[in-house]
Amino acid sequence: MDTFALNLRRRAEQLGISNAEVARRAGLSDRRYGNYVSGAREPDLSTLVRIADVLGISVDELLGVNTTESKVRTVEEQFQDRIAVALKALKSEDLQRIALMIEALASSHPKQPA
Repeated sequence: MDTFALNLRRRAEQLGISNAEVARRAGLSDRRYGNYVSGAREPDLSTLVRIADVLGISVDELLGVNTTESKVRTVEEQFQDRIAVALKALKSEDLQRIALMIEALASSHPKQPA
């Protein structure tokens, strides 16, 4: 299996988003992105950078270059990744609402010692 195609699928799965959603956010057709996920084709550099940005991952990691897959991510870090990637798809009005909700939620929890 092509490392790039495997990393595309794995990262979308980690973020809880579909291939169709990744394609939409990257400005690609489902079919074109499907060719990348299946390993049938490889994107040009600018498309690769857009996909990496949408997935919140470096191009190197996406290509399987110099990865440190041994790093275990906590559940909190995984959720933070998912949130960060989803935020990129929102408009400023939605971001303002989300910020207010997160601030309210955070203030309702007692501070944990460092």
